[in-house]
Amino acid sequence: MTYQIDLSAFLMDNIQVIIITMIVLILLALIVFININIKLAKMNKRYRKMMTGMEGANLEGLLMTHIQEVREALVKVEDTANACKKNQDSLQHCVQKIGIVRFNAFEDTGSDLSFALALLDEKDNGVVISTIYGRNESRTYAKPVVNRQSEYFLTEEEKEALTQAWNKKH
Repeated sequence: MTYQIDLSAFLMDNIQVIIITMIVLILLALIVFININIKLAKMNKRYRKMMTGMEGANLEGLLMTHIQEVREALVKVEDTANACKKNQDSLQHCVQKIGIVRFNAFEDTGSDLSFALALLDEKDNGVVISTIYGRNESRTYAKPVVNRQSEYFLTEEEKEALTQAWNKKH
């Protein structure tokens, strides 16, 4: 019984210290509680921002939809790359290099109304077109070019037009 009396006496003698300690502990618990609520509010705000516009869609479904969209985009990129390759192959056979030389074919005509026009593809295949202008008549000639060579005789003007075309950079 003396032990109970001593405890009661101790509590009564130190009641103010005990109450102040309890108040300090309650205030610390309140500060921790407020801190946890602030962090929870920030997390809820980030969650709401992340889920904006989802209208009840779950995250797994959303990710699966995005994965499917990425796969479809990859297929489209592959198709586009194939189309570009096909276009690039086709462009090798299109006119890419042009050379033109105007000249006066006859002394009795004025101006440089005659011309030689070289039209070549990427591999230096194509045609040389020449037009000879005279007062009474004009003549046009086309000579094929394969690998920078023509099996037909080329005039100096035609050779010059070919040289101009060969020197063009793509």
